[in-house]
Amino acid sequence: MSDTILSVQNISKLYGLNKSAAQKLLAEGADKARVAAETGVTVAINNVSFEVERGSIFVLIGLSGSGKSTVVRCLNLLHRPTSGKVLFEGRDIGQFSKKELLDYRRSKISMVFQSFGLMSHRDVLGNVAYGLEVRGVPKEEREQKAMEMIEMVGLSGWEHKGIDNLSGGMRQRVGIARALASDPDILLMDEPFSALDPLVRRDMQFELLSIQRKMNKTIIFITHDINEAFKLGDRVGIMRDGRIIQIDTPENMSMHPADDYVKEFVGSADKAQVFSAQHIMVTPSCLIRRRDSAVHALQEMRSNGVSSAFVVDSHMNFAGLLPLEGALKARKNEEPIEGYIVKDVPTVSPEMSISDLMPIAADAKYPIVVLDEGGGLRGIVTKASVISSLV
Repeated sequence: MSDTILSVQNISKLYGLNKSAAQKLLAEGADKARVAAETGVTVAINNVSFEVERGSIFVLIGLSGSGKSTVVRCLNLLHRPTSGKVLFEGRDIGQFSKKELLDYRRSKISMVFQSFGLMSHRDVLGNVAYGLEVRGVPKEEREQKAMEMIEMVGLSGWEHKGIDNLSGGMRQRVGIARALASDPDILLMDEPFSALDPLVRRDMQFELLSIQRKMNKTIIFITHDINEAFKLGDRVGIMRDGRIIQIDTPENMSMHPADDYVKEFVGSADKAQVFSAQHIMVTPSCLIRRRDSAVHALQEMRSNGVSSAFVVDSHMNFAGLLPLEGALKARKNEEPIEGYIVKDVPTVSPEMSISDLMPIAADAKYPIVVLDEGGGLRGIVTKASVISSLV
C-alpha cells in the first residue's frame, strides 16, 4: 500500500496584475503565450499535480523555463501558489501558521541548491551544523550530528577546512550534509549537480543513491538532463510550458511516451541507463535440480539443444551451472553431479542497469544469472541480449 508523503493538487503560479482573466483563459485551454499576450500575466506553472511516495526519488525534468524550479519552490512556500494546494502528510501547507511553517521548513523539508549556498567564513563543520544551530541545538549535540553527516558524504578529515579549499564536488557534498543534518522528511534538490564536471557529477549521482538507500529519504530532484533523471528517479515527470506532460517510471516512459514531445525528449536517453537486467533477462531453457542424475542432465541438454544446465535446489535457489563436460564426467564415473557444478558464475540483481552489466557480460564465460534478494533464480542474461537491448 502506497504511503504518500506529499500531494501536489492543481497548483498554478501566475505573475502579473490581471490573474483572474489569465486563469479564465487557462481554463479555456489557452497556452502561456496567448495568456501573456492578452493579459500581460506570465504563467510560471499551470495546473500541476503529482504525488510523492515516502522513501522514493521523484524527478522533475524540463527545459529552461518549463516551470520545474518554480514547482519545487512551491513545495516549501518560497513561492506561494496562485491556486491549488500542497499537502504534506495530508495537511495543506498553505494553511500552516507562521510557527508551523517555520517548523516545516526547519525540520520537515530541506533544500540543496545548484550554487551550494555555503558560508565562506565557516569551515565545513560550521556549515553542516548551521541549521541545527539556528534551531537552538546545543553545540556538542549539533557538532556530533554534523560529524555523522560529514562522514556519511565522505568528507571525514575535512571538517575544519575552509570552504575555499574544497572542489566543486566537495562543496556539493557539504550542501547535502547540511540538508541531511536536520533529518528532514523531504529533500528538495534543484539541479544540484549541473555545475559539476561530468565525472564528478556521475560520482555525486552514485553518492546520492547510496545515501538515499541508507537513510530512506524522500527526494524531489530537479534536472534538465534526461540521463540523470532516468538514473535517479523512481518516477519522472516531464514539464513543458508550465505543465506536466507525463509522469511515469523511466522504463514505461521510454516504452510508452505520452506524445511526440516526450518521445523526442526521452529519445536522447542512454538506454543502458534506463533499462535493467529484469527487462532483458530470459528464462533458462535447461533447468535441473541439484538432486538430478547426470543422465537426466544430459537428456535435458540434448532436448533443449544447449551445452549446459542451470542448477537449482528444491526452493528454486540458484546452485550453479553444470557444463556438458561436467555432466559427461559424472556419468562416466557414476557420480552425483554435485562435484561438477560450477559455482563461479556471475550473478546480478534484477535492478542492475545494462550499463553496469556490460563489463560483466564482456568478461563472462557463461550467461549472467539474475537472482532475487533471497538467492532465487529469476532469469539469465546473455551477451546477445545485452547487445540487442542497445539497438
